[in-house]
Amino acid sequence: MAGTIVRTANALLSGSSWLISSITRKPVISGMPAAVSFELTNHCNLKCPECASGSGLMKRERGFMDPLLFEKTVVELRPYLYYISLYFQGEPMIHPDFFLFLNLSGGTKTIVSTNGHFLTAEDSEKLALSGLYKLIVSLDGMDQNTYSQYRVKGDLGKVMEGIRNISAARHRLKSPLKLELQFLVSKHNEHQIKDAESFARKMKAQLKLKSMQVITVQDSWRWMPSAMEYARYEKTGGKYAIRNSMPSGCLRLWLNPVITWEGKVLPCCFDKDAEYIMGDLTKNSFRTIWNSNEYAEFRKRVMSGRKSVSICRNCTSGIRGIRY
Repeated sequence: MAGTIVRTANALLSGSSWLISSITRKPVISGMPAAVSFELTNHCNLKCPECASGSGLMKRERGFMDPLLFEKTVVELRPYLYYISLYFQGEPMIHPDFFLFLNLSGGTKTIVSTNGHFLTAEDSEKLALSGLYKLIVSLDGMDQNTYSQYRVKGDLGKVMEGIRNISAARHRLKSPLKLELQFLVSKHNEHQIKDAESFARKMKAQLKLKSMQVITVQDSWRWMPSAMEYARYEKTGGKYAIRNSMPSGCLRLWLNPVITWEGKVLPCCFDKDAEYIMGDLTKNSFRTIWNSNEYAEFRKRVMSGRKSVSICRNCTSGIRGIRY
């Protein structure tokens, strides 16, 4: 009960400080974030062309998060968090200590997103018993040819077998684990949405249809579906642009930071290559970084004009009428 009160009070503090900042145009910060995303690794087994990790365009060093760094940070933040996400760039289940991270995050609703290639029967049972709140599995096609248009080097048969494994384990062990199948809608797979919906029903999973982000906006024609509710981009004046008026300010900067595998604190999940590092958890506490002048200046910059910040130009915050 006490934990719920603290988390609720903290969320109200964070939300109100964002609201005050939006009105005054001055960065005010009260409380701690309500959710945090941890990058267990930026290594991946796939070569997805519009992913910073899979495309090979990522400039930063590759590696694996130290469980001791994770534990230290979670101990500091746990009283305030509603959610912990164990993914950013890369495939989290590649981490050799993956299940240790699930144990260390216990007591907070934890979410994992995976490309589904490591859901063996044994590991699916461990996931079902782990206390994990939600597992998101990428399913971006219903036949191998369609699937591999985006999930390059992926094996759809293996992914679907993994989904069946986790679905069966949930049922057999009466696990409360939520299962979500994520479908990035593109012109290559939009004709298979009905099939994906049918498969999700059979697996007793939720299907999330999601619009697709591209690295280079002018390449969006390669992927953009015909249904505009799934298209983040539109052609204007002969050029493609994101369908976003870019309103100033962003709630993410008050509620949901990202921590890279080596302990760098980033403002949000759109900073794929860690261009805007707010601090280093191997040198300072999270609270020190969260309340630092560097973070305040970044929040102020976003409030005064998001278009001037490179990572904001491909952001979905502010877009209306599409599936994020």
